Amino acid sequence: MKSAVILPIVLALLAGAPAFAAAQQPAHPAATPRATPSYKREVSRRLLRQAKVGEDSALKIATARMPGAKVQAVELENERGHLIWSWELKLEGKAGVEEVNVDARDGSIVGVEHEEPRSDRARVRPGTAAAPRP
Repeated sequence: MKSAVILPIVLALLAGAPAFAAAQQPAHPAATPRATPSYKREVSRRLLRQAKVGEDSALKIATARMPGAKVQAVELENERGHLIWSWELKLEGKAGVEEVNVDARDGSIVGVEHEEPRSDRARVRPGTAAAPRP
């Protein structure tokens, strides 16, 4: 008789275990602890709350555009009304970095440009002509 009472109780507890485990998970992915990235990261919590595409997803999108590149930095920014993940990627054997901008709302690539190293950029003051390139 005891086993007839205990068995349904045990089964009910086991049936509720997956729901209990799911309830213990953080509600928002941003609340999940992350490993410290090996690159410079400028991401404000205010902008992160607005992003529909997470940092990890945006990283996969950006690095798919530049295979073999190493991440130097990321910034989540509002640029001209668009919330973007701005990735600086370094390609081996090429001076400067490639900047890949990924829309933080839909995951599309909204811009790719090459940025020369700071030492190679002509420093031009307002009102003066740019120095000629060799």
